Formats: sequence, C-alpha cells, structure tokens
Amino acid sequence: MIVSLRGKLIEAGVLRVVIESSGVGYEVNVPVTTAERLPKLGAEVFLLVHHVFREDGQALYGFAVAEEREFFKLLVEKVSGVGPKMALNILSRLALPILRDAILRGDVALLSQCPGIGKKTAERLVMELKDKVGLEGTGAAPAAAASVVSAQPTPASDAMAALIALGFKGPDADKGVRAALAKLGAGATADQLVKAALGR
Repeated sequence: MIVSLRGKLIEAGVLRVVIESSGVGYEVNVPVTTAERLPKLGAEVFLLVHHVFREDGQALYGFAVAEEREFFKLLVEKVSGVGPKMALNILSRLALPILRDAILRGDVALLSQCPGIGKKTAERLVMELKDKVGLEGTGAAPAAAASVVSAQPTPASDAMAALIALGFKGPDADKGVRAALAKLGAGATADQLVKAALGR
C-alpha cells in the first residue's frame, strides 16, 4: 500500500496530478487546496497518500498535509454514501477549519454548498462525524477558525462547482477548468473560468 509519494511533478490539473518516481508515473487525485500548493512542473514534490483499492482498479489520493488526509479517510470510512470523489469535492470546497466548524455547529446549509452534497448527505455528515471531529492539534477555536482567510473558496473550486451544477460530470468539469486556467492564467475569476470552459 502506498502511503506517501516523492518525485518529479510532470502533470498538474485542478484535481489531478502525475508524479514520476523511479521511472514510473503515478496519477494522484488531489483537492484544490493541495493543487494550489504544488511547485512548478519539473520540480520535486512530496504528497501524503491514501491508497484506495476497488473492484475495477486502484486510485491514489494525495494531500499536502496529514490533517487533510486523515479527514479524507474519516469522510470515506465513516459517512455512508460519501465516496472518495465526493470527499475530494468537500475538501476542495471548504477549507479544513471551516469544514470542521460546520460539522461541530451542525451547519447543514454551508455543507450543502459542496458539489454533490444535498441536505440529507449534509445531515449525515453532521450526525456521523460530530462526535469524531475535534479541534485538537489545530490551535484554533471554532470562532477563530471561521475567520481563516484561506477558508474562502477559490476561483477554480467555484468554477468546478458551477460546471457541476450545470450538469457537467466531475472529470469533465476538471478538464474544462484546467484548460481554462491554462488559457487565462492563475489570476482568472470563477466567472471567466466558467465562460472559457463553456467556450464563450
């Protein structure tokens, strides 16, 4: 089982990267928060990995920090109806301090803003994780966590959410946003990214 990966970054997208290690290219799914911390193509990168085995194959999910990986594992292992892709969408939409605080406060409305998360799933998140989610190790109380600047959704994650709301499947939305970012650059707004992805 792969638990970490170090190598050269040879491809990078909004929710997917490829890392070459010992001559082998590994495709790794990553949340937006990790994608935004990546170095330039060709540079060395290190990711903590959660290795998922399925009947139809295997998948790697990578994270820049251990706390995100552990929360990802909580989502997929403890919440019924939440798979790896949905967990990745949740972590991409809400920064960890805000996500944890929303669960502790039972903020179903905020959790429902995540792509693919309806009211019932949001309620399950609260019910099944409230007793398992603590603030130990974060150094932040709930009120303070809500003011963390990095908790704001990014243009890329907003564009992803908008495309999914328009009926795009996750991989297609990811591909569209990656192409738009390559065309417009990192300073593009969510609206500009959506329009570019739609070919407008």
